[in-house]
Amino acid sequence: MAHFDLPLSELREYRPEIATPTDLAQFWARTLDETRSFPLNAALEPIENGYALVDSYDVTFSGFGGHRIKGWLHVPAGTAHPLPTVVEYLGYSRGRGLVHQHVEFALAGYAHFTMDTRGQGWGGSTGDTSDPTPDAGQRSAPGQMTRGILDPDTYYYRRVFADAVRAVEAARSFALVDSDRVVVTGISQGGGIAIAAAALTEGLLGAAVDVPFLCHFERAVTITDQDPYFEIVRYLRRNRGDVEQAHRTLSYFDGAALAPLATAPTLFSVALMDAICPPSTVFAAYNHWGGGSTRIEVYPFNEHEGGQEHHHVAKSAWLRELFDA
Repeated sequence: MAHFDLPLSELREYRPEIATPTDLAQFWARTLDETRSFPLNAALEPIENGYALVDSYDVTFSGFGGHRIKGWLHVPAGTAHPLPTVVEYLGYSRGRGLVHQHVEFALAGYAHFTMDTRGQGWGGSTGDTSDPTPDAGQRSAPGQMTRGILDPDTYYYRRVFADAVRAVEAARSFALVDSDRVVVTGISQGGGIAIAAAALTEGLLGAAVDVPFLCHFERAVTITDQDPYFEIVRYLRRNRGDVEQAHRTLSYFDGAALAPLATAPTLFSVALMDAICPPSTVFAAYNHWGGGSTRIEVYPFNEHEGGQEHHHVAKSAWLRELFDA
C-alpha cells in the first residue's frame, strides 16, 4: 500500500470539523449512570499461568446492563502492594485469550489489566464474554459495526465503551492497583476504546493510543474499502435510506468527537500506509485531543501493524516517564 492519504505536513494540521452531537456529554453521563446502577462486584480469582515471574488473576466485573465482563490481571510475582497500572483494550475480533498472554507490562513491573471485549473473540485470540443485549430487532451487516446502528441507545459500542470505563473502576478497586496511577492503552479497536475511556474517566494518568480505529467515521467510510469500516459501507449499500441516521448514531462514538473530552497526557501512533485505519482519521482524533501533553509517533512505511516492537520501546519509555514523575 503506497501513501494514499494526505501528506504528512497536512496531516499534522488536519483538524476537520466533526459533527459532534450537542448532547454528547449528556448521552454519556446518562449511559454511565445507567451502567453504575448495577453493583460493580469486581472479583479476583488467582489462576496458574505457568510463569515464575508473573502472578495472574481471573477478573470478573459488571459492565453495561450489569453484564458480567471478564479480564485478566497480571502483576510481578509476589506483589503485595499497589502498583502503577496499565489497562489494555483489545483489537477488533480479539478476546482476552489465554492466561499466559498479555503479560508484557507485568514483566516491566506494573499491574497489567486486560479487558475482554463483549461478543468478540473469533479472531486472533478467544473471548469469554458474551453480549446478551438485543439490538431492538434492527437489521445489520455481519460483524459488530452495524449492530444497533439506527439508535445511539442500542448501538454496540455504547455497551463496549461503558464496559471500558467500568474496567478502570474495577482495576482501581483492587488492592494491587495504585488507583492514582492508571494508564489506558490499546491498538486499533483497542486504541479507539482507549480514547473513549480517556474521555469518560476522571483522573487517568495517561492514554497510549496506537493506530486507533473508530475515529472520524464520515471520512473513514469514504476513504477505505477495508474492514471493519467497510462493514458500514456494506450495510448502507443495501439500506440506502439509513445513511443520515447511521451517521447520527456513529457521531456519539467517534474518537474525534470524544477526544476533546480527554485531559490526560497521550501518546499516539500512526502508520502512513495504513488502509484499515487511515492516517487522516487518526490525526483527526489526535489533533482534537482536549488537554495534557500530546505526542504522536509516525511510521511512514508501515501499514496497520504500525510500529510493533519498535513502538513498544517508545511506549515503555513514555510509561516510565509518567509513572516515575
